Amino acid sequence: MEFETVIGLEIHAELLTATKIFCGCAPKFGDAPNSHGCPVCLGLPGSLPVLNRRVVDMAIRMGLAVGCEISHNSVFARKNYFYPDLPKGYQISQYDMPLCTNGAIDIEAEGAKRNVRINRIHLEEDAGKLIHDQDADSLFDVNRCGTPLIEIVTEPDLRSGQEAYAYLTAIKQILEYLGICDCNMEEGSLRCDANISIRPKGETKLGTKTELKNMNTFRGVEKALAYEALRQRDAAASGEAIVQQTFRWDPDRNRTVVMRSKEEAHDYRYFPDPDLLPLVVDDAWIRRAAETMPELPARKRARFIADFGVTPYMADVLTLEAAIAKYFEETLAFCKDAKLVANWVMGEVLRFAKEKKISVASLSVTPRRLGALLGLVAEGALSANAAKRAFDIMEMQDKDAAAVVAEEGLTQISDTGELSKIVKDVVAKNPKEVQRYKAGETKLMGFFVGQVMKATGGKGNPREINKLVSELLGQG
Repeated sequence: MEFETVIGLEIHAELLTATKIFCGCAPKFGDAPNSHGCPVCLGLPGSLPVLNRRVVDMAIRMGLAVGCEISHNSVFARKNYFYPDLPKGYQISQYDMPLCTNGAIDIEAEGAKRNVRINRIHLEEDAGKLIHDQDADSLFDVNRCGTPLIEIVTEPDLRSGQEAYAYLTAIKQILEYLGICDCNMEEGSLRCDANISIRPKGETKLGTKTELKNMNTFRGVEKALAYEALRQRDAAASGEAIVQQTFRWDPDRNRTVVMRSKEEAHDYRYFPDPDLLPLVVDDAWIRRAAETMPELPARKRARFIADFGVTPYMADVLTLEAAIAKYFEETLAFCKDAKLVANWVMGEVLRFAKEKKISVASLSVTPRRLGALLGLVAEGALSANAAKRAFDIMEMQDKDAAAVVAEEGLTQISDTGELSKIVKDVVAKNPKEVQRYKAGETKLMGFFVGQVMKATGGKGNPREINKLVSELLGQG
């Protein structure tokens, strides 16, 4: 029997606010344990939560970015469960009345496009953190308690690990373009849980699902889903019942491991939080949020292709991060050759940023400096190789293009009179090669060009040299 994989994702994104969702503590990662906590974080008797308006603003903007309907009335609920990282015994979340509903985004994976529906985006607080490897007992850190989260929940529209990877990448891009989450999976600011099941091809009823947790990279999500889909297929083929369970992904063994039986909604005993009023969002609030929206990745890609003539692949790379797209467009203010700029941003700029493990915005070669360098290339004053050498020096020594080119003597020789003399000298010194060329060995053109380039110390303009060599050998 042929099976179809059915996947739904739940993405938790920590929001970049100055204070937590219901109190004035700072949601800072990496600070000393238990240095950002208060009675509200711990849910101590007599403490009352107060909603952070900035959290709502960010959630509305994310909802608008993915085409959601923004609810004018939503309600916070208590999600009850008892675990050491949640000292008050419940999490404040949203259940049957979330802030954002019915969105969708388009993705492309394995050469096919798919529309992925988003069921909801709701607000909630994060739990604390347990540290298991520093003491005989597990240690608790309150700092993460109350960190604001949005949870983005898809419909079961994904069909493979590759599609899940493409969807995660698209959501990450939108979050970063909006500036509401730093999406650092290593620090836990972007986390993903997945629900996966299989069903006979052509069937519409969903199969028994399992949940996957503890996936710390997008590739980890892709691998975990591929493994679990295969495990479920093998179980079905052998007549084994698939049990609704929660698994964690073990990246060292590349396999899923059972954690516990999977909870249902009724297990959490949701009920409206009596300490928080319903959240009322009017049209004016939504309109103000819409006015702050930046140009999002999909629209920017389309504009780059239409306005600058770059290929779809180039547009994908150039819009991968908002900082890269900004760097590209700012460089165009100093060098109008869009494809030349695109190739350099995708090549040397991203190479250096990756090597130094920094954002392109932090490079010493600013868009102005790169534009000046590429202007010299475009006008023929600098060869591509010399420009790459200049770029490296500019980045390492924090200098402008003109200064490096002058100091290193990198200016390209394009004067036809000077080059003509060198070409004639090279031809005169290689009579045998001249005869072979004229006899039909046209591949020797590379030999002559190479000799001239050597004679100019690599500074000769290759285009002019090719032209002069062709003219001279053609005359003989």
